[in-house]
Amino acid sequence: MDVQYVQGDCIFTRTNKLTKQYPYLTQNINTDVIIVGGGITGAILGYYFSKNNIDTVILEKARIGHGSTSITTSLLQYELDSNYIDLKSYTTPHNIIKSYELGIKALDEIKKFIDKYGNNCNYKVVDSFLYTDKDKEKIEIIEEYKFRKEAGLKVELIDKSNNPFKFDIEAGLLSKGGGAQFDPYKFTQDLLNVGCDYGLRVYENTEAIDIKYEDNNVTIESIYGHKVRGKIVIVASGYNTELFTKRTLGTKTTTFNVATKPINNLEDIYKNVIIRDNEDPYNYLRTTSDNRIIIGGEDVTFSPHKFNKNLYTKNYNKLEKRLTKLFPNLNIDIEYKYCGAFASTKDNLGFIGKDPDNSKLWYCLGYGANGILFALLGGMMLSELYLGKTNIYMSLFKIDRFD
Repeated sequence: MDVQYVQGDCIFTRTNKLTKQYPYLTQNINTDVIIVGGGITGAILGYYFSKNNIDTVILEKARIGHGSTSITTSLLQYELDSNYIDLKSYTTPHNIIKSYELGIKALDEIKKFIDKYGNNCNYKVVDSFLYTDKDKEKIEIIEEYKFRKEAGLKVELIDKSNNPFKFDIEAGLLSKGGGAQFDPYKFTQDLLNVGCDYGLRVYENTEAIDIKYEDNNVTIESIYGHKVRGKIVIVASGYNTELFTKRTLGTKTTTFNVATKPINNLEDIYKNVIIRDNEDPYNYLRTTSDNRIIIGGEDVTFSPHKFNKNLYTKNYNKLEKRLTKLFPNLNIDIEYKYCGAFASTKDNLGFIGKDPDNSKLWYCLGYGANGILFALLGGMMLSELYLGKTNIYMSLFKIDRFD
């Protein structure tokens, strides 16, 4: 039985017209690098490898950008899912700050791409706001503020006395210019268009069903029997990793999203801020270029083969009520409801690098809330690694760090 990772009407694939279709594999081919997964992670990898003149092929089992990419809110923040207080049990303060700095570097990489190739994906730099409306959680927010402030990050502490928002808060942390947002489907297509100009080859509706490792190469067999031979394979298939490894690479949940119809009286301040509360699981929201609000959260344990319609309807309703409570003066009318798999790790970081037992098997898995930023880092680090240069910070994302 096939695993269902995504369900519902995903706003980005529903509101965007299909501008390009890619062929499926119809013959045996050779390459240097095989990327399995044609979502935003695969597209990022394809861009960096092809830009560095490395012969690269992407294989996507369905349609480009229609898997987990279609459900991401693309609410981009350098910060991690958990705060310093929780993370220090699993890693060091130095590593936490370094991961923040790497997140900022990844945000800068997106801006460089946009500046060079044009803003076709509604990209926008915004502030990032983490808050609580519970008095008992004020200390946690204040500690996170102090931690980042001492590290030299641009942050402001918000409380009742200087609250610029129209909803109640007890304490909040505003990261100035600490986030961004865009349309992930359009960005994926832009990356592939540029990559193909560099020689990248992309095949959709081409599922990888078997893999064989030999002395000097690796061969992927597709569902129609055609094969791709390369020097390495990079797993960019998100939460679908069973073909490549038996490792448990994260804790899977199902996360939910709803998106409104365009709102005429959306206050300007919300257009320039992405917002996350301090709940567990947390809720997060952003706006779109056409004045919609997307809110997500209400995570539940992932069920691979069955969707509980009653539970999912309940969680969609919770998100709508949460939105209405936050913004009672707005005309909230939900148009899209969708959900999908989400994976997290103890230290909130993804996996980038070689399999410790197989030098031909590499990973770029952006687990955690800022998976897109991890994918950017993976694109840079892995393309450098292929050319013989090891980034010292790749050790933060080691595949076997929890063994």
